Amino acid sequence: MNAARRTCLAFALAAASAAPYAAGPGPGPDNDMDAATALSDTNSRAMRGREIVPPGVILNLKGKQRNLVWQGSYIVNTSGCIDCHTHPTYSPGGDPFQGQPERVNAEQYMSGGRQFGPFTAPNLTPDNAGRPAGLTREEFVRTLRTGHNPHDPAGEILQVMPWPAVGKMTTRDLYAIYEYLRAIPSLPDNPNPGP
Repeated sequence: MNAARRTCLAFALAAASAAPYAAGPGPGPDNDMDAATALSDTNSRAMRGREIVPPGVILNLKGKQRNLVWQGSYIVNTSGCIDCHTHPTYSPGGDPFQGQPERVNAEQYMSGGRQFGPFTAPNLTPDNAGRPAGLTREEFVRTLRTGHNPHDPAGEILQVMPWPAVGKMTTRDLYAIYEYLRAIPSLPDNPNPGP
């Protein structure tokens, strides 16, 4: 590449990278710098979500929105979801609370089984139709916003599940969780539930 082409390429790259900053404040209380930061944060969460899928959990990405899958992985794998919906949470020899290198229990990943008195965390893996916990996306979001699973009797509210907090997530975050759960392996209910 000759010097003139390198110079043109350098100017083009500099102009492209400066464009978000040159736009100035946008409409509303936020400006473009905030939007660029938010986009960067979303991308970094998706990148991290891809990195932290537990070893042994083989995702089915066919027909899935990959960026949402990775964002969902970030939320599920950093927010304590596996602590209740995977029992035991860690494989033998992989419990970081025992000073061991972390190894999530991929064999029972998200298949439920953690018991809290009379309540057992449900299996959130996809059913035969590919629906996590047998719920459509709309049912899933509504369950997390209201605490009522449409498969339960009327008036029954989820106990133990922190749905009042999770339900405050953005709709996109809840869609991301759903998309990730659609991608994980389908498993039968955990055969060995326990505390």
